[in-house]
Amino acid sequence: MSPRTLDADSVASMSQAIQKLKKERNAVILAHLYQRPEIQDIADFVGDSLQLSQMAAQTDADVIVFCGVHFMAESAAILSPQKIVLLPEEEAGCPMADMVTASELQRRKAEMGDVLVVAYVNTSAAVKAESDICCTSSNAVKVVATLPQDKPLLFIPDRNLGDWVSQKTGREMTMWQGYCNTHDRLTVEDVIKAKEKYPEASFIAHPECQPDVVAMADFVASTTGLINYAVQSEAQSFIIGTEEGILHQLRKKAPNKNFYLASPKLICPNMKLTSLEKVLWSLEEMEPRITVDPDVREKALSSLERMLAIV
Repeated sequence: MSPRTLDADSVASMSQAIQKLKKERNAVILAHLYQRPEIQDIADFVGDSLQLSQMAAQTDADVIVFCGVHFMAESAAILSPQKIVLLPEEEAGCPMADMVTASELQRRKAEMGDVLVVAYVNTSAAVKAESDICCTSSNAVKVVATLPQDKPLLFIPDRNLGDWVSQKTGREMTMWQGYCNTHDRLTVEDVIKAKEKYPEASFIAHPECQPDVVAMADFVASTTGLINYAVQSEAQSFIIGTEEGILHQLRKKAPNKNFYLASPKLICPNMKLTSLEKVLWSLEEMEPRITVDPDVREKALSSLERMLAIV
């Protein structure tokens, strides 16, 4: 069930209660750019997967309240095992992350032999533990560029991001056939219609989109990269090819510019499950807590730390 819509007074009252509890718990609230506007507004830090991983590793708070999806909270627990990590909506998963399991990856590695596994952070802790290095859409090109040329690479699980990285690096890779259910919905026809409706607008897209959609973009980058480009660009109008949550920060940072979602299909239902009510309850009850098995954590930590060392 989707969170109910709150009026302005309820949002203000609940936000105030959250801020009070946050101080009492010595907590930090991290929110992904695809979260609801009111969730972004109560967060201490709003960012993409890479930035949130960095914040989780660096924070001196005792409690991390992660407003995102399950694999993100798991990464925070891997990087900061001494801290309490809360995921206000325990059912907020990621269909792409579910498209690869540790046992499936083990079988593929056995088939391929001497292969390096590059895991998008949109994977479970168990899958990260079976991988050699992680990446995000912000640093995937840089990560792949550092890897030995004489080793075959297996890129998991996003075939669309992998295709873009392969083009940018010139590196051949075997792609796992996973994808983001939200970004993969955007079609060439959707973009053509948006361009016809807003002919003056630049089209900027996330590399999780399908390759033929990405090929149409004037600029391709992670969520943070798209925001920075749009804010700094001389262009005044943009068609946005990523999840609609990014519009909140774009309109805050560039209020005089025009931003149009490339398709109404670009909404991640899992990212929208988190509500102010759930964040407040989570801080009150200190639940649901996300933990990672120590053996899995130790192996997964290596792949995350290798990624963070490259940034």
